[in-house]
Amino acid sequence: MHPNAAFRHEDRALLESLIDEIGFGMVFAATPDGPRVAHVPVLRSGDTLQFHLARGNALTKHIDGRTGLFVLNGPDSYVSPRYYEDPAQVPTWNYLALELEGPVRRIEADALRAQLEALTARQEARIEAGKPWTMDKMPEEKLQSLLGAITGFELEVQAWRPTFKLSQNKPLGEGQRAADGLEAEGSTAIAELMRAFAQHKGAP
Repeated sequence: MHPNAAFRHEDRALLESLIDEIGFGMVFAATPDGPRVAHVPVLRSGDTLQFHLARGNALTKHIDGRTGLFVLNGPDSYVSPRYYEDPAQVPTWNYLALELEGPVRRIEADALRAQLEALTARQEARIEAGKPWTMDKMPEEKLQSLLGAITGFELEVQAWRPTFKLSQNKPLGEGQRAADGLEAEGSTAIAELMRAFAQHKGAP
């Protein structure tokens, strides 16, 4: 997490919406074999994140009962000094990231199945063409075989650490120039976020 307090954003509803919208990130934990990471889709419910791992994943046999760290990354981009009017600037990187930390526990088979059904329903709802795929379309014997190859977990979030590094530490005009430069280079998502936060910063 970036140490500059200007990049903090404690709007809990916004943080939750980012998790729900992006829905994918990295889970880290210390293990006897060293630090390990897994890339996972997540399902949020209040202060709980559910995810699943392949049984052969390096984290699966160790993470139950340990402290986990989930990291979600949003848009990011290199910011060139050429975007600014002030020549006394250096290159930097703007980005959005969220760190969630807490104890992890294994969940039972029925909870794992419910997690997968909910994850699938959420993603299928975003596809406009055709009918949503559901787990009941899979032969039960095959489905049980696949379920047996993964393990479900949940992380109880005890610390929320967001970083919204979007040029809030720059004068409004310079931030706008940077957003315009990034948009011109094709980094539209980060540019839109920078403008949104600039409007909030400039509000009376």
